[in-house]
Amino acid sequence: MPPTKLITDLQALLGPQAVLTDAADLEPYVVDWRGVYRGTAAAVVRPSNTQQVAAVMKLCAESGTPLVPQGGNTGMCGASVPNAGSKEVVLSLARMNKILNVDPLNNTLTVEAGCVLANIQQAAADAGRLFPLSLGAEGSCQIGGNLSTNAGGVNVLRYGNTRDLVLGLEVVLPDGRIWNGLRGLRKDNTGYDLKHLFIGAEGTLGIITAATLKLFPRPAANATAWMAVRDPEAALRLLALMRRHCNDRITAFELISRHSLELVWKHVPGTRDPLADAYPWYVLAELADAGNEQSLRADLERALEDALQEDLVVDAVIAESRTQAQALWHMRESIPEGARQEPVMVYRHDIAVAVGRIPEFIREAQAALEKRFADVRLICFGHLGDGNLHYNAYLPDRLRTDAAARDAHDVTETVYDIVQQYGGSFSAEHGIGLSKVVELARYKSAVELDLMRTVKRALDPQGLLNPGKVL
Repeated sequence: MPPTKLITDLQALLGPQAVLTDAADLEPYVVDWRGVYRGTAAAVVRPSNTQQVAAVMKLCAESGTPLVPQGGNTGMCGASVPNAGSKEVVLSLARMNKILNVDPLNNTLTVEAGCVLANIQQAAADAGRLFPLSLGAEGSCQIGGNLSTNAGGVNVLRYGNTRDLVLGLEVVLPDGRIWNGLRGLRKDNTGYDLKHLFIGAEGTLGIITAATLKLFPRPAANATAWMAVRDPEAALRLLALMRRHCNDRITAFELISRHSLELVWKHVPGTRDPLADAYPWYVLAELADAGNEQSLRADLERALEDALQEDLVVDAVIAESRTQAQALWHMRESIPEGARQEPVMVYRHDIAVAVGRIPEFIREAQAALEKRFADVRLICFGHLGDGNLHYNAYLPDRLRTDAAARDAHDVTETVYDIVQQYGGSFSAEHGIGLSKVVELARYKSAVELDLMRTVKRALDPQGLLNPGKVL
């Protein structure tokens, strides 16, 4: 079949090698990493600079062709893949992966949207600085996707979400215009702060092509502890105790249920229980400081001594090296992969409630699920320090290959109804994408939805950018 005019125009603009149309070439771009969402596309385009992105957007606008921006395609909600049965164009930003500028004096780093997060972390480290965004997919996710989903990660407790780490953006708008807001300013009160429209918008309002990011002093010392606790209440009290001892040097404080780890030990080679006995709950905490390692470790040990005396911790191990610390973090970050290896359909709940209400939420949600589904299994882990839990559940008789199981909302509604009662969020850091469109309509107020639709119509009146996602 001869290429359409749009395909011909795209090939003339970018070169044939940057416009993929063969089914085998399209495959990695039309299915998400979990294999849950699969779409179709007329083509995948791979521009190399912002001007080419703008030109592609103009061609799509003129022909009325929907376009799906895509970064590393590591998202959890299907926002980065095209819709099934569509003739959408996928725009991959992977070739736009340059570090544009490092300014240690201003503590900023300007990068293209296709930069892999781990490479940004390394560029900051090479300049003697820290870029603190850290998550399990950092070796493959791209900063444009992190920005588009307002990614969280393990260091939100100290440094904030991705939104808090950005000073400026460059964005291609749905009509092909380029907004250059790459400013390294920490104070700028000249009207609306437009960058926040695009951060967390999941590519529905514009295509982020570059960003100016905040850097921080690079810690000279780190200390990591793996602690067994009796229950989430003890973990919450442990967090308060450690804050008294360690103040803002706590960079991460993760709560993990044993069942979550059993899936890791079962499916991820090289992982094992670091403690001799089994316990129902664990906390993984990390401290960082500008001082020396011995002093930081001594403070952590004193905090642990008090925690043991108060019966908040029942067993613990402190990492003796960065290699040991990385092994502990590898277990924590491998939980999604461990769950993915099971054949069952896992209902993922990326929820947030006030930190102080985490224990009672866990109890109430578990009781509600067990009452409705007698054989439910829970995979509970997450960022206790900022109130964000990955409260996932599965039923042994529902398989991932079963379309009815994938489309069912009964487990999810049971959890989200309780989240709503707690004044929480049903999507703390993963976004909406395709998977939570129904929930957005169910739980957002009419006023909020109307405001969101008004913004979408104003910026993208043709509805061409990432259609069907979020709204």
